[in-house]
Amino acid sequence: MDLRDKIKEVLGGVEELALKIPGYDGYKEKEMRREADRLLRDKIAKAFGDQVQRLVGLQGELVSGGKIELLEQATALEDAVRRLQTFVDRIKRAAQGYAGFFDAVKVKEEQLDALYEFDNSLLDQIDAVASAVDEVQAAIDTGEGLPDAIAVVKRLAGEVNHLFSQRENVITGSV
Repeated sequence: MDLRDKIKEVLGGVEELALKIPGYDGYKEKEMRREADRLLRDKIAKAFGDQVQRLVGLQGELVSGGKIELLEQATALEDAVRRLQTFVDRIKRAAQGYAGFFDAVKVKEEQLDALYEFDNSLLDQIDAVASAVDEVQAAIDTGEGLPDAIAVVKRLAGEVNHLFSQRENVITGSV
């Protein structure tokens, strides 16, 4: 279910009555869109944060293994963790499409909807990252292909960060 619809479902009687006040309904619609986007970003941050925690656990396995040749891979894995954590932090801090009453840039409902859809598309990336983390685990378990598996996670972490950098274009309408 779309989070925007879910938020509309939980409106109380007073809020539904308030929506009938001229001018308030547009304001409330924008607020509900912003809230839906915030909830969506929280969901995305949690999903990617879970993958960060998995990588941290795998890094611990490498370090605790005590083999010198694995320490280099643990360092490479640290870079992947850092890139993915940066992405999670950016999602958590992202603007909600606010433009205050006196701001030069007015954010319209269409832009808020586009922002929601953009953020929703980030969920598509979680399966690829989770699969890549699975490959790192498999490489650790078998002792084969670890550098390549880590490289894939690093590449995907870079890609999601790059994709997220395009978010501002959605707000400004320059997509």
